[in-house]
Amino acid sequence: MEIKAYLLSKNGAVQALDPSKLSSVVPETITDSFVWVHLQDQAEAVEQWLKNNTTLIDPTISALTAIETRPRFQVMDTGVLINLRGLGITPKDDPDGLISIRLWVEQSRVYSVCFDQLAASAAIRKSMQEGNIRDPGDLIALIAEKVSETLDPVVAALGDRVDSCEARLSSDDAWEMRRNIASVRSLAISYRRFATPQRQALETMANCRVTWLADDDRIHLHSAADCFARMAEELEAVRERAALLHEQLTDLRSEQIDTRGLLLSIVALIFLPLTFLTGLLGMNVAGIPFANAPWAFNGVIVICVLTAVIIALYFVRKHWFR
Repeated sequence: MEIKAYLLSKNGAVQALDPSKLSSVVPETITDSFVWVHLQDQAEAVEQWLKNNTTLIDPTISALTAIETRPRFQVMDTGVLINLRGLGITPKDDPDGLISIRLWVEQSRVYSVCFDQLAASAAIRKSMQEGNIRDPGDLIALIAEKVSETLDPVVAALGDRVDSCEARLSSDDAWEMRRNIASVRSLAISYRRFATPQRQALETMANCRVTWLADDDRIHLHSAADCFARMAEELEAVRERAALLHEQLTDLRSEQIDTRGLLLSIVALIFLPLTFLTGLLGMNVAGIPFANAPWAFNGVIVICVLTAVIIALYFVRKHWFR
């Protein structure tokens, strides 16, 4: 199991800690610093570590290790529970487009749990090393901000893919375009599933009166909430546009099939009397008119051509070729 522990001071200093010695390093009351412990492993291993190395109550541990979560903010016991969703570095077959980061926040310590690697982790650690985290509020606001920053260009890229499909809408490459649109729509639905509740959770957190959340942290949280609100609206627009494109492709495909069917019908109608004429004259019975005449073959050819031209002109006059 990957465990990283840091002691972060109000002056911006960062000190890496030995996770096995947290109980001796961290007193119960800390005024000028706080401890951040990040756990990354499977739920069973994280749950066992929390039970053996922390004083968290069972409901809190269960919430931190739950398999299925949605973004939320909830005050529990002596701290708050925060569940957020962000873009993750996960295998392609992962059913969830966004992975969960669970946090338990108190005045003197923060526990964060991830089952997979968060895409914003590197940016969060870099900002921490630069001394931008001075209290738990800074850490939560930074996580919310970086999560929104990493997801925003991905959502914008979905909109660009829909724009590209709309620009080259054609039935010629309908199969490839259908797959592309289906992929965009699936991702938009997956992301929007968590974008709306995440906005609500961030707004609730920003409005909650906890001692470790400063006014500037609330501003950053409101900014992140607004970003997720905008992304939720854009994802809804992408989903609707993708559905409309799918319908347009279906209509184009149906129109193409109808056009080809009409063309085949016209060709068949043109050749139907010609087939009857040649079949009639091709019978092996006595009495065929002009059977021995030297001009008979050319005469039949002329009659067939005139018949085909007359039928084609009739179809043109009736606008069958449109």
